[in-house]
Amino acid sequence: MTAVNIISGIILVIASVAIILSVLFSDTHNSGLNSAIGGSQDSFFGRNGGNTREAKINRATTIIVIVFFVVALIVNVLSAYIGKPVA
Repeated sequence: MTAVNIISGIILVIASVAIILSVLFSDTHNSGLNSAIGGSQDSFFGRNGGNTREAKINRATTIIVIVFFVVALIVNVLSAYIGKPVA
């Protein structure tokens, strides 16, 4: 194993644990039926939705997932080129 494999493996483990924690901390709300009936987000929290705790957790989850997939792709590409034996 090379240092790149070890470092990328550690980053993937940390990112996967962070994804699990951010999903567990996010609130699940079923607004499908409520919005279909006519419930709107025209309140203080609806207008300032980007400042709420839930919006911050969603934004962090998105960033962590992007980091996870980028690192996973880089690991696969590097292992395809570095992992080949020189003949």
